[in-house]
Amino acid sequence: MATMQECRSALDKLSDNLAQADDDGVRSAASLDRSLSCHITDLDVTFTGRLADGRIDVRDTFDGPPRERAEIRLAMTGDDLVAMVGGELNFARSWASGRVRLEAGFRDLIRLRKLL
Repeated sequence: MATMQECRSALDKLSDNLAQADDDGVRSAASLDRSLSCHITDLDVTFTGRLADGRIDVRDTFDGPPRERAEIRLAMTGDDLVAMVGGELNFARSWASGRVRLEAGFRDLIRLRKLL
């Protein structure tokens, strides 16, 4: 099982990957300015912050599910987060099977599909 620090490192790596994206579609999707939460279900911890300026800025971490409804909401196990960021787990298949949950407004989902 991934640790809280490994999950935080995976979010930082994802942020770096977004910032270095060469594709115009990915850069456009990453340029959203939205509140973000990522609930790590097996650790029962939530990272909150913002997706802005092509980066994920994690601002807070707390125990339990998200306290407030972020504009973009992710939920998955720590191992799945680490595997996705490491390229070992396909996001689209995981989302379609319910292994990973992503909730956002319809327009945001359309733009986010380019990231994931």
